[in-house]
Amino acid sequence: MKKWTGGVLIIGLTFILLVSYSFIEKQPQKQSAYEFFHPNEGIAKVSKSVDTIAEKLQTSIRRPHLVNLDELDYLFNLTHMPKEEEAKPFLAWGQMRPLLSRSDSLPETAQGIKEAAIAWKELKSKVDGTRVSKFDHDKMEKNCSFSVSAVNSNTLFPSNESVILGIPCGLIVDSSITLIAIPDGNQDGFQIEFVGLEGKDEQDPPVILHYNVVLPGDNFTKEPVIIQNTWTYEFGWGKEERCPNHKSPNNVKVDGLVKCNEQLTRSRVEGKSNASDVNDHNHVASNFPFLDGSLFTATIWAGEEGFYATVNGRHETSFAYRERLEPWLVSGVRVKGGLRIISALAIGLPVSEDIELVGDVEDLKAPLMPNQSKRLLLLIGVFSSGNNFKRRMALRRSWMQYEAVRSGVVAVRFFIGLHKNKQVNMELWREAQAYQDVQLMPFVDYYSLLTLKTIAVCIMGTKILPAKYIMKTDDDAFVRVDEILTSLKAKTSDGLLYGLVSPDSKPQRDKDNKWYISTEEWPNDSYPPWAHGPGYVISRDIAKFIVRGHHERNLKLFKLEDVAVGIWIEQFKKQVREVQYINDDRFYNSGCEPNYILAHYQNPRMILCLWEKMQIEHKPDCCD
Repeated sequence: MKKWTGGVLIIGLTFILLVSYSFIEKQPQKQSAYEFFHPNEGIAKVSKSVDTIAEKLQTSIRRPHLVNLDELDYLFNLTHMPKEEEAKPFLAWGQMRPLLSRSDSLPETAQGIKEAAIAWKELKSKVDGTRVSKFDHDKMEKNCSFSVSAVNSNTLFPSNESVILGIPCGLIVDSSITLIAIPDGNQDGFQIEFVGLEGKDEQDPPVILHYNVVLPGDNFTKEPVIIQNTWTYEFGWGKEERCPNHKSPNNVKVDGLVKCNEQLTRSRVEGKSNASDVNDHNHVASNFPFLDGSLFTATIWAGEEGFYATVNGRHETSFAYRERLEPWLVSGVRVKGGLRIISALAIGLPVSEDIELVGDVEDLKAPLMPNQSKRLLLLIGVFSSGNNFKRRMALRRSWMQYEAVRSGVVAVRFFIGLHKNKQVNMELWREAQAYQDVQLMPFVDYYSLLTLKTIAVCIMGTKILPAKYIMKTDDDAFVRVDEILTSLKAKTSDGLLYGLVSPDSKPQRDKDNKWYISTEEWPNDSYPPWAHGPGYVISRDIAKFIVRGHHERNLKLFKLEDVAVGIWIEQFKKQVREVQYINDDRFYNSGCEPNYILAHYQNPRMILCLWEKMQIEHKPDCCD
């Protein structure tokens, strides 16, 4: 009788708990400002499926655990948070902590957090300083210049090294550094280096590009070569790349440009005689762009994918960016060896607009959401980097002026990690306060951490600015918001992935490739369907699944953010419902074509041109 009574009691309690939990789950999930800044107290309630004990045990075994990372406590300490009226850039910040402390965290997470804590301390100190001073001293320190130059015809750099140019706020796409110089024939060669900021404890700064030129010598007595590489205090030298390189095919391109000029490279055929080798050596030497005592003009550009160099107007080399060694980190140009500098010039550098001189700030500011209880139709999360000031301003003056955005039907927010440069962060802070459309991330903006931004966009679109659809795009993309909304009207509001869908792609196994994925990271021969990163839309239920799955740590973190979304959607399909993969070729991930919905790789001038065409001609034509 007691056993029977106990069983009834257990069943009854279980039923009450299930009914209570289902009631809780049906309540609208909203958060107060207090919850935003109390991440330990404000982690969202998550639904749990009724599994068997064995299934729960299996899930707990494979689920990553949380670890304690240095500097996390400082980044999420409430006493270090800004005042309420300045808190809008931090709405997603508080909910990122569980992502950053996972034991399976993304590459560079610990480094990104450590450097973000340093940057945040410096920024907070500057911000607090401006509050107590009537005179804003930071206005005197604005030094994100469009160009910097140096002229010194009498300077010769022998074995010692010298920084010839300081780069105030890093490099962006289309930034360039030009040297006019003469190699010193008394030395074997020279090196040009792009260096980053010095680390703590007087560590040497990282070398983001090492451009080492070995000269051919008198009468071409030595085999000339250009060697490109990187260096960090932690890992030392990376894998060097040589031009000419006779041992490997010259088919890898960076920004569409070959790694080595074809006139420097002549393929060797097995069985060549020594005489042929000598002829090949003479061929290379006679076409080498640098000669003892001969004046040259060399320009090194920052592209989308890497650096590329032209000498005397001819393309010579390309070099793909490496992880944690990206162009926005460059703080100076250093020269070693025998080289007489005639002049040095850096142009196309990032510079912010003086907000006090911007006459249309109110017209560009993010509109207030008219009714927080009503869902947005669409939230657009734009990935940007701290020093991409001009790109963001171009978007604010172009497609962010669509009526749907200005009326609050669509919200647009920039997701930006902190910068290692103090001045960039201060300019970014001013921008965030002025335009109210920036969400700062508690990590430094490394390429390998983009997936964390994707999750932050989903958090924003489900918990902070609830939306029916969530879109991700980049700050160099033009988005036809009106056409996106028209297209979504005819599509399902559940289980949707809409964009340029890749249904069957394979992981890149070439270690030299930017998108290299090891078998440990992804053992399968192919990826599930995914949509290309420049622009895609997911439905709210998928976004909620992504947020919930990462809080429960049931979803895999993967460093290719657009492929990661495809992997998570595959799990959604298995656990929740079927997915509609809607492919639309009008999402152009590499340029612009007429009748586009989204055009990628558009610089600020082209973004504004596309908007002008839409306003005047009312046609989605491209700008040359």
